[in-house]
Amino acid sequence: MKPLPHSPRLLRAFACAATLACVLSATAQKKFVDRSTDALCLLPSATGLVKAWLDHDREGMKQWAITSATTLAANYALEALVEKDRPDHSGHHAFPSTHSAVAFNGTTFLCRRYGWQWGVPAYAVAGYVAWGRVYAKKHDGWDVAGGALLGAASGLLLTRPFARKANLTLAPVAWGREAAGVYCAWRF
Repeated sequence: MKPLPHSPRLLRAFACAATLACVLSATAQKKFVDRSTDALCLLPSATGLVKAWLDHDREGMKQWAITSATTLAANYALEALVEKDRPDHSGHHAFPSTHSAVAFNGTTFLCRRYGWQWGVPAYAVAGYVAWGRVYAKKHDGWDVAGGALLGAASGLLLTRPFARKANLTLAPVAWGREAAGVYCAWRF
């Protein structure tokens, strides 16, 4: 099946433009920052899912679903176990930050599955989300760091790189304590 025509540059440009539009369209007021992080935390994950769908990457869609579900399940379990008040006293489910976990999970999925060209703009979005949650007094630094670590770890552990044309396999190899290397196989 042939992938739908699309331009990776166009998708990356759209993600960057959406971020810049949100950041530059108003002054950095807490309410604006709070609302913009509500929307932007989903952008990396949505971009990953759309990219997988446009590329007809079924394995990518499966990995996206597994890593997203794992991140959310672990996040909500930690929130239930750790009752920590928010800095603005609006609740006691501050740790870890769900917004940061979701943003960094989608970002790490994009970077790991499709390369740094997708990951770098997404990390800028995720960084803004983490900063914004602290700025809006919804979380402190530990909350967003915990969410970022949780989301990134899930993305790293549960996502495999996409190698469509080359069918490339890379794996670490160790022979006791004397030697280590990398196994590389390329089928074409």
